[in-house]
Amino acid sequence: MNARLKPLDSPVAAKSLKHIIAAGNALKESTLPLATQELVRIRASQINGCAGCLDMHTKEAAHAGESAVRINLVATWREATVFTDAERAALELTEQGTRIADAAGGVPDEVWANTAQYYDDDQLAALVCAIAVINTFNRLNVIIQQPAGDYQIGMHG
Repeated sequence: MNARLKPLDSPVAAKSLKHIIAAGNALKESTLPLATQELVRIRASQINGCAGCLDMHTKEAAHAGESAVRINLVATWREATVFTDAERAALELTEQGTRIADAAGGVPDEVWANTAQYYDDDQLAALVCAIAVINTFNRLNVIIQQPAGDYQIGMHG
């Protein structure tokens, strides 16, 4: 299987991606826990059906010490007992922020208020940016049918 397009071969796409990648890298400087960031990336990628991002972020999460149980239960986080209340709030915000078209009013105030109980303003900003960036990469990969399975830890920085 080959991708429909190699975006880095296009000067315009490569320039755009450089900025999106930089936005994702800026999140490394945030105080939002890395585990939460990876759980968010995994959940959005599951919703969007992005095999490339799932390949990357499940491997990165495992490499960072995340347990296989937690990685495998992200899709069913509501029924799983292995996530903290803060992580549950972040996963709910991820779902609502990823499925914007499913809710006429966008992200409900209750979801935002619940998430704000666990994260300060800087962490909330990082969480929103993490959700936005992963959704951008998901859409790119799904559109071009980026194949998955050969990602190596640290491959993309």
